[in-house]
Amino acid sequence: MIQNVGNHLRRGLASVFSNRTSRKSASRAGNDSAMADGEGYRNPTEVQMSQLVLPCHTNQRGELSVGQLLKWIDTTACLSAERHAGCPCVTASMDDIYFEHTISVGQVVNIKAKVNRAFNSSMEVGIQVASEDLCSEKQWNVCKALATFVAHREITKVKLKQITPRTEEEKMEHSVAAERRRMRLVYADTIKDLLANCAIQDDLESRDCSHMVPAEKTRVESVELVLPPHANHQGNTFGGQIMAWMENVATIAASRLCRAHPTLKAIEMFHFRGPSQVGDRLVLKAIVNNAFKHSMEVGVCVEAYRQQAETHRRHINSAFMTFVVLDADDQPQLLPWIRPQPGDGERRYREASARKKIRLDRKYIVSCKQTEVPLSVPWDPSNQVYLSYNNVSSLRMLVAKDNWVLSSEINQVRLYTLEDDKFLSFHMEMVVHVDAAQAFLLLSDLRRRPEWDKHYRSVELVQQVDEDDAIYHVTSPALGGHTKPQDFVILASRRKPCDNGDPYVIALRSVTLPTHRETPEYRRGETLCSGFCFWREGDQLTKVSYYNQATPGVLNYVTTNVAGLSSEFYTTFKACEQFLLDNRNDLAPSLQTL
Repeated sequence: MIQNVGNHLRRGLASVFSNRTSRKSASRAGNDSAMADGEGYRNPTEVQMSQLVLPCHTNQRGELSVGQLLKWIDTTACLSAERHAGCPCVTASMDDIYFEHTISVGQVVNIKAKVNRAFNSSMEVGIQVASEDLCSEKQWNVCKALATFVAHREITKVKLKQITPRTEEEKMEHSVAAERRRMRLVYADTIKDLLANCAIQDDLESRDCSHMVPAEKTRVESVELVLPPHANHQGNTFGGQIMAWMENVATIAASRLCRAHPTLKAIEMFHFRGPSQVGDRLVLKAIVNNAFKHSMEVGVCVEAYRQQAETHRRHINSAFMTFVVLDADDQPQLLPWIRPQPGDGERRYREASARKKIRLDRKYIVSCKQTEVPLSVPWDPSNQVYLSYNNVSSLRMLVAKDNWVLSSEINQVRLYTLEDDKFLSFHMEMVVHVDAAQAFLLLSDLRRRPEWDKHYRSVELVQQVDEDDAIYHVTSPALGGHTKPQDFVILASRRKPCDNGDPYVIALRSVTLPTHRETPEYRRGETLCSGFCFWREGDQLTKVSYYNQATPGVLNYVTTNVAGLSSEFYTTFKACEQFLLDNRNDLAPSLQTL
């Protein structure tokens, strides 16, 4: 199917793409692109670290200790953050980390970190870790990580300068960083709500208790004294050092369950709740919360106190780590069941089951490449946050692409196309005499779209998920020679600008709902990535851009318009402009909330 689509595009659009270089948008060309694509360009915040793995860095299997790796990751990321901030920085949080490959003694660890985006006093740092075998010259990807650092000055308040992305990759990371920050800020509440509302199934009563390990047997408690080598020049404990101590006690707890040497496969996103300094005593507690067929979750808690007589301990951090036990062929082994303690133990046991589902949703929806996401993903309350994130970030990444080609321009309405990742995408652009916030509000309610878009016959609001997300059922007339009309189930996610220069965003993608299954009356259509972006160009002047990643079902219709054989795109976009002009005075009360 994909091969046929590619052949069709090459035949039908040969004239459109023949002058690709000469017809690139002027906004995409220029000195910045030349510097970004040149061999001499290097991100000014980039820091690289290479470490030879010695026996003192390894565990009992001769592999690099994950705790040691976490220290190196944190140090590299901190140096990158401080290079941009020009002042000391501390680790605020670390996103999910999935370890894809172990590193053996004698190999080299290569770590690269750079600041993706700076906010007021915090910044997101992207980290890539690879291993290298010096003898065979082979290299492996080990993991990727995203850390948040906060700049800290003792006398004056820090206001970070903004990052100016140059390359296409930097523009994508810069754009999506705002959406990731939004997800981090609501992370704790999201997990709490999901655990409270998720129906957790367990089989405690049906398991053979004679073959279960009491959870209390896995409990570990250890104390560490924070000394000057564990802290930065301001006396704050390195986040990587705390993570290394946490990994140590978690590994001991996991070993007590399996009576073997476990391998750490994933660390769930966590936040540092407060600082610790030289002289603090850190109490680290770990216990196996639940054991599944081939993996187990270990919970770790870190508390700090200054003197032994103190009754109040400061909660520094909590994290959940996933371990497996590998055999000689690196295949996961079966694990014994865990028997939780009544009360809190059973609560942790059930919450671990819910977190496992949440982790799978998050890894599947957030971490996978756009081309690996199915057109329609099942929607339910446990994954709504991550579907919303994927919806907006996919559109932002499409917008950030550098190789858009100007295909046509009629009366200052421009049509651009992009062939990438086996998809044909197009985007239309115009400037309207309407405020950006007004255009955003008018077009974010899909129920009004039939007023200007004849491709939307009817729109029903199925569910208002929250203030920024809603699910709609859309019907449209038959397209491309089909006799049946189409229907869609669409998740609409909207976002206000994070900083000056950011656009208002309305992102659209297909989802599946058990209440709205495919029916014989309609041919179910799907949209992978589409939506609007609004940039404020001046007083009552807005650049409106519509983006769509064409799916096979509408490909023939799209190519007909792109090749200039139809003007329906242009007619529809001009109708959108007229709709905005006619209704721009209807939203005065609503605009006060933006």
